[in-house]
Amino acid sequence: MKTRFRPLTRALSLVAAVLALNLGPPPRAAPAGEDPFLWLEDIESPRALEWVARQNARTSAVLESDKRYAPFLAEARAIFTAPDRIAWPSLRGSEVDNVWQDAGHVQGVWRTSSAAAYRSGRPDWTTLIDLDALSKAEGRHWIFKGATCLPPAARLCLVRLSDGGGDAVEVREFDVARRAFVEGGFRFPASKLTVDWLDADTLAVARVAADGEATASGYPYILRTVNRRGESREIFRGQPTDVSVAASVLRDEAGRSQGLVINRAVDFFRSEFSLWRDGKLIRLPLPLHATYQGSAQGRMIFILKEDWKGLSSGSVIALRRDDPGGAPERVFTPGQSQAVQDVSVTAGLVAINLLDEVKGAVEVFDMTRGRWTGERLSLPRDATFQIVSASDVDDVLMISAEGFLDPPSLWRVDAATGETSRIASLPPRFPAEGAQVAQYWATSSDGVRIPYFVVSPKGARKDGSTPTLMYGYGGFEIAKPPIYLPEMGRLWLARGGAYVIANIRGGGEFGPAWHQSVMREKRQLAFDDFAAVARDMTARGLTSPRRLGIYGRSNGGVLTTVSMTQHPELWNAVVVESPLVDMLRYHKLSAGASWVGEYGDPDLPADAAFISRYSGYQNLRPGVAYPEAYITTNTRDDRVHPGHARKFAAQLEALGVPYLYYEQTLGGHSNDSDPELNARRWARHYVYLARRLMD
Repeated sequence: MKTRFRPLTRALSLVAAVLALNLGPPPRAAPAGEDPFLWLEDIESPRALEWVARQNARTSAVLESDKRYAPFLAEARAIFTAPDRIAWPSLRGSEVDNVWQDAGHVQGVWRTSSAAAYRSGRPDWTTLIDLDALSKAEGRHWIFKGATCLPPAARLCLVRLSDGGGDAVEVREFDVARRAFVEGGFRFPASKLTVDWLDADTLAVARVAADGEATASGYPYILRTVNRRGESREIFRGQPTDVSVAASVLRDEAGRSQGLVINRAVDFFRSEFSLWRDGKLIRLPLPLHATYQGSAQGRMIFILKEDWKGLSSGSVIALRRDDPGGAPERVFTPGQSQAVQDVSVTAGLVAINLLDEVKGAVEVFDMTRGRWTGERLSLPRDATFQIVSASDVDDVLMISAEGFLDPPSLWRVDAATGETSRIASLPPRFPAEGAQVAQYWATSSDGVRIPYFVVSPKGARKDGSTPTLMYGYGGFEIAKPPIYLPEMGRLWLARGGAYVIANIRGGGEFGPAWHQSVMREKRQLAFDDFAAVARDMTARGLTSPRRLGIYGRSNGGVLTTVSMTQHPELWNAVVVESPLVDMLRYHKLSAGASWVGEYGDPDLPADAAFISRYSGYQNLRPGVAYPEAYITTNTRDDRVHPGHARKFAAQLEALGVPYLYYEQTLGGHSNDSDPELNARRWARHYVYLARRLMD
């Protein structure tokens, strides 16, 4: 397949072939106050790519020559390309859309079916865009990143395409009835942008249109309207110091535009909201810690992240569209053990996805008799839910349900009546009857109890002999409830391994306070939580340091590299994927400046002081017996810079510490846009873990 990245891939392969048997001298260790590996931040420099090719060749020789690699790869490939996967729906008017990837369409097809046929279990799929064919024709590697369609007909769509899987997307107007891009239609070059329809001839667009229009995070801070004649008018301007500016179109029940809700993200967690209507701008009277969720029944729906006007943090509230400065309405306030995960709106109702003691529930709310009332939907018990899609023409919801041992199922819900029906179920991918799930609690350094789930083979001995993979994240109020991981179940659990999710602070398992308790200077507590879970498992005999490995990606890469440097004695394997590592330079790399609200600003001496105490890159020390780490990232990751992973590996090499490093060249931050590359990714992961924890 011809792609724009073929020269890069070929270059890496050729360099790897030449250097596979001659790695050359290791990089030197860093003198105090100097970083000798800054050159690895130059993503596509010949020197950096040569280093990557050398590392990839060495790691491939180790992991892919292992006798387990071939069966692991075959099993992972079968999972990611299985024809009996659920075709996850996106509701569009009276149609259901889906993006499908398999062995014949690696990049996928965007396709559509009538809602009636989809509901019957016999969808009548029609291809809208063949991504593989489009990529071949244009010499790109297009990955579908979604579409925004004009209601109510939803015939015209703004399709988002990523070249290689990164966050930057190209936008093109597409006519689904003609199954073709609109000639001379709306089109924007690749960038990190937001776009929505004001009407059939006008868009609201936040994009970097000229030099000087990007924030330090690389996002736009200017919002404009753009019409078909190419005329552009600025309607809102934030500040270059912001994270971004974005807008969502407010619509009535018929799909007609009623103005814009503008989000000026002052930092990652604080936003100023304004309503733009009839050419006038109205600042909404909200606290900075709030998030916009959509509109229903003439109201704008928000989640509060701090106490405000007698409403507690974590509450879902509503502001009237015709009286935005009026008193807020309470839609829902979570209890002590509950946390709102997300909110979806249909044509007329509000659906809230909850966690209660880290277990799922969905409740639907309606404004009746002057107040909001809710009803819990009848869905499987002890499951984790996701609202996959919500209709904007009626009150239909598509909801997935899953658990550690329960494959995902898809449910159609009429939110107006509460009627639920199961549409599809994923067949089991591993023998769940041989496994068990338990929840335990560990006590952290400050006395706070930290929950964690353990999935293990039935009858696993409590003598510390069970090979165990422990996962953690602990940031950005992102909860990690039980989910079905077919690759873990098939490649790891079925072979006698155990899997653990540590619900450490920083996540969203118990609402905003659980997250905010470890932000900035309090970050060390999240790392303490993770170590406390490891010690608790060892004390219970569930595993032992010799048999315990940890895995984290993105923000989880901060967690794993800090855990490795602070407590090398607690684990024998460390998987570091797409990580943040150099926390004194994270704000200068890719989208890193977005996250100053989470970690602090390294340019401020006081913040640099507490960050430097834990940053994994700066805290590697000579003479320490660190466990061999497996570090992996993606060249096309434009969210978390690959320089983090590269520099950490180079520093380990300079210190003479064993490690493995692999950098995929396509896929972006998610690393899962190509099923074949994803299968190879997980095969390498589990070969490494088996070598470290099972041998």
